[in-house]
Amino acid sequence: MIFVNFLSFCLCLKSYLIASMGLQVVWSFALALLDGIALVKKKVLHNPILVSLFVVGDWVTATLSLAAASSSAGIAVLYFNDLGNCKFGEECQKYQLSVAFAFLGWIAISISSLIMLWLLAAA
Repeated sequence: MIFVNFLSFCLCLKSYLIASMGLQVVWSFALALLDGIALVKKKVLHNPILVSLFVVGDWVTATLSLAAASSSAGIAVLYFNDLGNCKFGEECQKYQLSVAFAFLGWIAISISSLIMLWLLAAA
């Protein structure tokens, strides 16, 4: 019974990772679209209110991405180190790869967040 609850908890964390990265994709696509429109119309997006909205959005998505990657990494460590061996075969390797890519994605997101913070300070 405990093992079944544990597996459902792990699947919930994997869903959180997917949802967090999905939100990041939507946020990044919206910002890219806004940047493209600004380039076509030759407008400058240095409005302090608009830049502060970008900063808050970037920091929220960065925090969610870090939380999702960390919780998923904790489950991966639990599978491989604490339980001894993952019995799901190829699925475990895919899970480890998704956690590694989540951390790599978070590094890029955090750099973007810092740049947006500097832009807010410059605006």
